Amino acid sequence: MEKPAKTTTFLELHVPDFEKAKEYYGKLGFKTIWERKPDGFKGYLVLKMQNNILCMWGGNNEIYNHPYLKKYSKTTKRGYGVEIVLVVKNVAKLYEKVKDFVNVVEPLVIQPWGVSDFRIEDPFGFYIRISDPYNTLHPKYAIK
Repeated sequence: MEKPAKTTTFLELHVPDFEKAKEYYGKLGFKTIWERKPDGFKGYLVLKMQNNILCMWGGNNEIYNHPYLKKYSKTTKRGYGVEIVLVVKNVAKLYEKVKDFVNVVEPLVIQPWGVSDFRIEDPFGFYIRISDPYNTLHPKYAIK
């Protein structure tokens, strides 16, 4: 199996409900690494599954008062135009485990670049691709 690219980039998702996040992502296989309970602007949650780390900020309605986010309606689609990619060992096994409780946007398929993945939308509206491991730095994964 090919090793995925290493990166120090991580995501911070602004969500209004940590309990809902922990329940949903827990069913996907994420574990809570640490949490600061929401208190005004100070809530923070770190989740990890295999080599995937998701950070969540807020945990309450204070996220809507964030200087950037308050410019938009609370009903604005979260992560519009963004695809969050999670790389997991044995994506087919995970798909079978979660397909009945997640909002599947695209079922498990082998993509033209040779990697299996499926796409979901989380309860906050974030679009997520869950994929078998591959090294995105290698040009062989470019669609020809």
